[in-house]
Amino acid sequence: MKLDEFDFYLPEELIAQVPLKNRSDSRLMVLNKQTGDINHTIFKNIKEYLKEGDCLVLNDTKVLPARLFGTKKDTGAHIEVLLLKQLEGDKWETLVKPAKRIKEGSEIEFGEGLLKAVCTETLDHGGRIFEFQYDGIFLEVLDQLGEMPLPPYIKERLEDKDRYQTVYAREPGSAAAPTAGLHFTEALLDEIREMGVHIAFITLHVGLGTFRPVNVENVLEHEMHSEFFMMTQGTANLLNDVKNSGGRIISVGTTSTRTLETIASKNDGRFIEASGWTNIFIYPGYEWKAIDGLITNFHLPKSTLIMLVSALAGRDHILNAYQTAVNERYRFFSFGDAMLII
Repeated sequence: MKLDEFDFYLPEELIAQVPLKNRSDSRLMVLNKQTGDINHTIFKNIKEYLKEGDCLVLNDTKVLPARLFGTKKDTGAHIEVLLLKQLEGDKWETLVKPAKRIKEGSEIEFGEGLLKAVCTETLDHGGRIFEFQYDGIFLEVLDQLGEMPLPPYIKERLEDKDRYQTVYAREPGSAAAPTAGLHFTEALLDEIREMGVHIAFITLHVGLGTFRPVNVENVLEHEMHSEFFMMTQGTANLLNDVKNSGGRIISVGTTSTRTLETIASKNDGRFIEASGWTNIFIYPGYEWKAIDGLITNFHLPKSTLIMLVSALAGRDHILNAYQTAVNERYRFFSFGDAMLII
């Protein structure tokens, strides 16, 4: 399976730089995964494609304002630090720019000393381990000093950082938003519940590996990044009940999908309370265990995410849908429009 098989032409002007004023006003392409048939609508009309007894599965991870700007204590050099993963206590794995200025023992101050960090270890490709020093609660200090770590293809400054959070975000830990969920409003979720559609929550903390390009020509040689996930017993029970009663499990986003498939694939298609790290790689030929449908955004060419949706609907159907999206001037990526595959 070659990487070029998942390529398509995307005009740069179709990459959405800012969110729409109203979340649920984004466009929605509905793709029949069996026939490849396409319908066009608005996201708030997604209710028309849901049925009583279905279950939407949402990722309730919350994006950390993980981009920090500080100064090196001894030289005053400006340093950018991006938090990737909490290790133990106040130690974090980070990416640093410019990395060459930061050695073991280097100290950085943020916000006139409200937050300090000492480099304890250097890693490859600009990675550094920092131990942070502060007064109070770390997440509150971070909320005061940090900025949202927007993907590299977004060049515009985000005026309202809550627009890079879902309305149901509650578990801090992500370096990026589960963007398929950005289209939902509280009112739309309430309307969906009133239809008799179940709403379930899982957690997967999105890592920056999501944006890491595939650099091997043979797709099967690609090594996926690992991300932390959690599913409660209550969610597992609900999902098993939905399956047993003939309802459909519709995953909101590729992150929810990877969590559901990780758990179901290890338990003969059943769901159990679970937590841990997943590096599941889903590409065409994958045998689905958990989901019946997927709500997702439009993804990058040659990405693992377009491979995942191709596994669900077929590569030819997906590439045709993406060409249609380009022709119809859909907005792409994190702040862009949505697709329902069902």
